[in-house]
Amino acid sequence: MKAAVYDRYGSPDVVEIREIEKPVPEDDEVLVEIRAASVNTLDWRMMRGTPFFARAIVGWRKPKSNRLGSDVAGRIESVGRNVTRFKPGDEVFGVCRGAFAEYACAAEGKLATKPAGVSFEQAAALPVAGTTALQGLRDRGRLRAGEQVAVDGASGGVGTFAVQIARFLGGEVTAICRARNGEAAASMGAARVVDYTREDFTRERHRYDLIFGANAHHSIFHYRRALRENGRYVMAGAGGLEMLQGILLGPVLSRIGSRKMRIVMAKIEAKDLALLGQLVAEGKIVPSIERRYPLSGVRDALAYIEEGHARGKIAITVGGDAVKG
Repeated sequence: MKAAVYDRYGSPDVVEIREIEKPVPEDDEVLVEIRAASVNTLDWRMMRGTPFFARAIVGWRKPKSNRLGSDVAGRIESVGRNVTRFKPGDEVFGVCRGAFAEYACAAEGKLATKPAGVSFEQAAALPVAGTTALQGLRDRGRLRAGEQVAVDGASGGVGTFAVQIARFLGGEVTAICRARNGEAAASMGAARVVDYTREDFTRERHRYDLIFGANAHHSIFHYRRALRENGRYVMAGAGGLEMLQGILLGPVLSRIGSRKMRIVMAKIEAKDLALLGQLVAEGKIVPSIERRYPLSGVRDALAYIEEGHARGKIAITVGGDAVKG
């Protein structure tokens, strides 16, 4: 089978499409014939080996695992002997090891049934980005109906889901993005748009009950001053310095006053995947897919998302019926 493989850290040039052996599922896994995958910021960070401190987990000099990609949608080809929820032929979506490939193994608990009428591409766009937005707003942010919500980085993969999910949960959403993406943000439910190239929303008089940092690039102190009393800041994505601030300073600042500073790391669970799939099937959220690449174009997809200006999700299509439900 064909798969995207990398043996060292570096630019997209280190990624190659190779013929490798088809994996065999373990007892609690299924083998998925992949129809679509999607690219996350984590994928190019894994490729680059950044931030550097993360190499303590993924490998200091070279990656411990040479496969890229996690978001996946496809059909089950075979199941491990302990699998009870799925059978061969079922259409599923979730996360797996090495999604940029023709086949991959996935844990039973990290998958959900793909709803009829939801395309493989739409389903593959959901797992990491959709779960991050859902858990960040609902669980870490404890968003309540009627609250003022700012989504910083509202036009990216996580941000487009965050705008829609915040609106679904009853929040009044301010989208922080470039002016060119303002119309799209408004169509997703944003009541207000702030062009970050012209205005710094953290310096406005407007204050928020919740700030969701899908692409956090301000100091944690700046986000804190933009919160109301009892406000919450949830960081989902950031550069190395901002991430360190969140990890090291967030717990300290949360003990000072009523404002809370938190981080969300998506925990992929079947129940949340099923909820996201249902919301798409009912038209309550719509995955925003800006570009599509074939498996042979993984390098280009990674290079594009690394530029940092992707609008919505980037899909990898595998097989001729990737767009079909």
